[in-house]
Amino acid sequence: MLTRLTVHELGARFRSGEATPTEAARAYLDRMGALDPKVKAYLTPTADHALAQAAEADARFRSRAPRGLLDGVPVGLKDVFCTRGVETTCGSQILRGFRPPYDATVVARLRAAGAVILGKLNMDEFAMGSSTENSAFFTTRNPWDLSRVPGGSSGGSAAAVAADLAAATLGTDTGGSIRQPAAFCGTVGLKPTYGRVSRYGLIAFASSLDQVGPFGKDVADTALVLQAIAGHDPLDATSAAIPVPDYTAGLSAGVKDLKVGIPDEYFIDGLDPEVEAAVRAAIATLERLGAKTERVSLPHTEYGLAAYYVIAPAEASSNLARYDGVKYGLRVPGARDLIDMYSRTRGAGFGAEVKRRVMLGTYALSAGYYDAYYGKAQRVRTLVLRDFQRAFERVDVIVAPTTPSVAFKLGEREDPLQMYLNDVFTIPVNLAGLPGLSMPAGFTQSGLPIGLQIIGKAFDEATILRAARAYEAATPWRERKPELAV
Repeated sequence: MLTRLTVHELGARFRSGEATPTEAARAYLDRMGALDPKVKAYLTPTADHALAQAAEADARFRSRAPRGLLDGVPVGLKDVFCTRGVETTCGSQILRGFRPPYDATVVARLRAAGAVILGKLNMDEFAMGSSTENSAFFTTRNPWDLSRVPGGSSGGSAAAVAADLAAATLGTDTGGSIRQPAAFCGTVGLKPTYGRVSRYGLIAFASSLDQVGPFGKDVADTALVLQAIAGHDPLDATSAAIPVPDYTAGLSAGVKDLKVGIPDEYFIDGLDPEVEAAVRAAIATLERLGAKTERVSLPHTEYGLAAYYVIAPAEASSNLARYDGVKYGLRVPGARDLIDMYSRTRGAGFGAEVKRRVMLGTYALSAGYYDAYYGKAQRVRTLVLRDFQRAFERVDVIVAPTTPSVAFKLGEREDPLQMYLNDVFTIPVNLAGLPGLSMPAGFTQSGLPIGLQIIGKAFDEATILRAARAYEAATPWRERKPELAV
């Protein structure tokens, strides 16, 4: 079945002539038609567009001139990326009907690599959430248990890969929004170093934290997609002019003599015992493969959550001020004047979580409170970064749980603070701007995936991928698939 194949397996089939991009696209579209009403990963499928792209890829393979790493491969996009002529809502009513006139750089790079775009994927509104329950349209469900959340904010992206509704997808990670849903859905998800992948055309949540990254069925797929989208972009002032290595070249190098740090602060009270057991077993596997482990301390980890929930809402309150009913998206009629139109439009267009964070951020930036909240949070951010820098003087990567628990039930965590605690192990990586990956590390007795997080030095995604591939090759977890009846 073509939808079960990885990106690299599909590419081999296309090159050998055993399958065509159109056959693969049709297989995915058929599966989407049968299963997506249950999973609800897609906000906007683009079937006609995908088949047209696939036909172009067919012609390239017939002429033995494939375009790039992802030629003919069906992929999905989180609905946070501007996509030329395709409705792009960011999961919000305030952008319903918005069709950008241009592609985000990562979308343009996927097209240049020959990828076939199946559609736009559901997400928490403006990427604010950890469950995809904050989407203005509907809630995506976890393919392993349809009564549970897929994580967030990139829940649609993770669920689509887990359910074989896309060969690979793109998401964004501001405080864990790639790694946490990857853990909940049993996929590989990579948050690159801040600046490694262009943010041009990404609808911003928190500009100093947002980063684009891939979801894949295995580590090699994740490396291939990162290869296609990484690199300097003159359209993004925060894009780093640092050469991009060949991420697939060193995948099979193994972990012999790799120094792996185990952070004391990530094994805490409240950590699900099954999650801890799986992560400890993964560490033991890395040791058997030749890695050298040692304990490290990241003492300011406990302050990361508080700092993040000052910095991210503050940046969001600035970024979301552009949605006013004047230029694009929703405009509520009947206003008395301009201020009333702003108020009516934002009141109707933004959901409860977005309003909550905008209010928090506006307060933190207001006169008399800036130094007490935003300024202090930025100083804490520096301390978190220094913790990692000291640890990486001794080790090559850091291994820890991705999340303190597995996927929870829909509607189970209505208290915002309970929801925010999902990100306690992922947020410090964003505050420090470092790369981090989540991958399957086992399953609970009830059959839910458990995520292993591997954190690396700045711009050293290659070592993370190498360690992840060694662990993946030594374990059976990626072979398991959710049982979804077509």
